[in-house]
Amino acid sequence: MISKIVAIQGNHPSKLNLVTDTSIFLANEIQRKRYKIFYYEPKDLSVINSKVIAKGFFIKFDYDKKKKFKILKKKNLDLTKCKFILIRQDPPFNLEYVSTTYILDIIRKKVKIINDPTSIRNISEKLYSAKYKKFMPYTLFTQNLVEIKKFFKLHKEVILKPIHSFSGNDIYLRNKFNLKFIKKFIKKHNYIVCQKYLSKISKGDKRVFLINGKVVGVISRIPKKGSFLSNMSKGAKPINTKLTKIEKKISDFVARDLKKENIFFAGIDFIDQKLNGDINVTSPTGLKTYYDLSKVNLAKIFWKELKA
Repeated sequence: MISKIVAIQGNHPSKLNLVTDTSIFLANEIQRKRYKIFYYEPKDLSVINSKVIAKGFFIKFDYDKKKKFKILKKKNLDLTKCKFILIRQDPPFNLEYVSTTYILDIIRKKVKIINDPTSIRNISEKLYSAKYKKFMPYTLFTQNLVEIKKFFKLHKEVILKPIHSFSGNDIYLRNKFNLKFIKKFIKKHNYIVCQKYLSKISKGDKRVFLINGKVVGVISRIPKKGSFLSNMSKGAKPINTKLTKIEKKISDFVARDLKKENIFFAGIDFIDQKLNGDINVTSPTGLKTYYDLSKVNLAKIFWKELKA
């Protein structure tokens, strides 16, 4: 019989915002069902004698304590002993990230892994959105300087962002084509995203939570004064909101599509009723914030849908 263990592959708990972090929120909820939480970092994953082994520790989370977690016992664990594995590290798509998905592929038929490692490897969080271009602002994925210059000529104010980044890092708003800057940006990031700037971001974006092919909740995030970034890690303020009919229709479509791709948990974002192109499948965030705003516990829905 498989033991009641949930493994979390993520950044070390000491590096997380313990009050708002979604991984901790999910772990805290499943502890109530007497599951043990085993935590490890991506660098501590190995294949030893054909077994997938993680060097990590059993951990207990407690929102009521000043220090929100307590490490109970260090261990090298055969991950097939787990009931579930949550892939929850920050999502920059580098070789370590790719390698961990290949390693977890070895046991994907023996353990339920959320999200499926093959699927998150195949779904680039920004490039995948190219299939939804009819729901998006004008968007270009490229390294081609001629195409970027044409895009600036057409759209004047342009958002530039790397394809493989997260949390609003390395995102710029530019109102003219600067060859030196663009060349440097491409040299650092290779393929980039150019997107027509939507001024209504000043009123906030909407983060939509998708679980098991269903739309389960939404929050709005208002950028701080003088900023166009709606990431809470960049100082944006979360508030309650609702989806418009257009946003709900698009969200339902994307949710069903991602379920077919074997993505159980995702977050998508809207600005002015348009998808902004971030399909968050590695470690979507915001569940604890949604609970703080609405008192609706999506962690319960998460584990219920997994039949934990």
